[in-house]
Amino acid sequence: MMREDTYQGEVVASPLAKDAKGIRCDACPVLCLVKPRDFGACDRYTNVEGRLTRVDPLVITQKPDVTLVKFLDKEWDGSLLPDSQVFVTGVGATTTYPDYKPAPFIVSSKVDGVDMVTVVTEGIFSYCGVKLKIDTDRYLGPEQAPVRVDGEQIGHVTTAEYGSQMLSIGGVHHLTGGGKKQGRVTCDALLQLCNKEAVELAIDGGSSLLVQAGKAPIVNGVAEVRMRVGCGSATIGIFAPQWIGHADEVIVVDDHITGVLSEHQAGKFLDMRPAGIKIRGKRSTPGRYFQVSEPGLGWGGTKLSDPLSIIEKIDPNTAWPGMRLLMVSTTGEHSAWFVLDQDLKPQPAEMPEAITKVVERIAENCEPALCTVLFMAGAGGSLRAGITENPVRLTQSVKAALTRVTSGGAPVYVWPGGGITFMVDVTRMPEKSFGYVPTPAIVAPIEFSLRLDRYAALGGYAGRVVSVEEVLKQSAYVNQRWRDENPWPLSKDLT
Repeated sequence: MMREDTYQGEVVASPLAKDAKGIRCDACPVLCLVKPRDFGACDRYTNVEGRLTRVDPLVITQKPDVTLVKFLDKEWDGSLLPDSQVFVTGVGATTTYPDYKPAPFIVSSKVDGVDMVTVVTEGIFSYCGVKLKIDTDRYLGPEQAPVRVDGEQIGHVTTAEYGSQMLSIGGVHHLTGGGKKQGRVTCDALLQLCNKEAVELAIDGGSSLLVQAGKAPIVNGVAEVRMRVGCGSATIGIFAPQWIGHADEVIVVDDHITGVLSEHQAGKFLDMRPAGIKIRGKRSTPGRYFQVSEPGLGWGGTKLSDPLSIIEKIDPNTAWPGMRLLMVSTTGEHSAWFVLDQDLKPQPAEMPEAITKVVERIAENCEPALCTVLFMAGAGGSLRAGITENPVRLTQSVKAALTRVTSGGAPVYVWPGGGITFMVDVTRMPEKSFGYVPTPAIVAPIEFSLRLDRYAALGGYAGRVVSVEEVLKQSAYVNQRWRDENPWPLSKDLT
């Protein structure tokens, strides 16, 4: 919305087309007719005494001088600090829709004497989704399996990564390519995930899980604790020296690569005696086995509850009575100690302290189970048209690293190739950074920072540049302290 000057604490927009029923809002293609004291379908705009008003305040963020903060005799309350840099984020900025409207804010600043601008807006993203990285050794479901909420498919399981299960959620086909319910459910799930709220998912042929950015996943009602230290082979390689002299054979059970110490190159290097235990599965290289079991919720991401079931045979010409066998998973969550009897059958026994310490060390070296939500979207033509009259030049400037893209001030990864396809970790963004419109689509903040002269050369709206002070006069805002883990967008390398 184009805003008139207002006092801080009151956001006032220019009135649009009126009739007896209310004001027509043009912030998105839905074109809601907003009645007095009512809200638009997105809950982002209301009608206050005949004026369209943004409900959410603009979020600015400030990087206080460390010495100044220490000087203050109380905790910083979010008020503006003198002589401290301010960055205006796109959170609460409003959109550029319809396409011909310039970005809501084009904010001037100086960095080392160089004039800079940050073009601030909220994008309406239909081409968007979430890449959900779940750090757990637990099997969640088969690759390509549908991921559902309320019975509606909102995504799918994609290729697993090292110690992580990966889901792809959202995308334009789930948002707009199915029925109305599918689009609504997908949009709701994306909004909750991006705003760091918990969402319950169900995977066809797999698990039910509760996921939330920055939290451990809950799989089938059980909170996960850790991700794997490595595959079974890697676990053998890491801990082999610590087992020598305490165990005669170690089998690390893993859904992907199960390791067998005495056969493994690590065991050979340490001059281990062959143990004669042959396990089921497809032998890849010495001491490394694929497909020892189907995936599941048991040992090492397999469906095994009894680890001895993967032993195909024990060679009487190689094994011996009293041989000591450790079976352990890649997280240390499961472990068992056996000693071979006179018939060369593994018998459960009390685990020696030295072996217990290594099992505990496996667990110690596992990182915590965690859900990471990466919002991914394409900044398309309509959004870029609000930045410059010649949108392709903006894309070229971004690819040449002359323009820095941020989302709510957080750093983004811009994918190679055509367009501005970016990805951002939602935990590094301000709270409640995301909204929606019922087209359906996700509304997300985006900022473009570059030198003023370069912005003018792009065909940017240089005549709309305003100071931070002018922005704060126009809009109700909240001031949040800059997140120290994020690089400051207006840094020297852009000058």
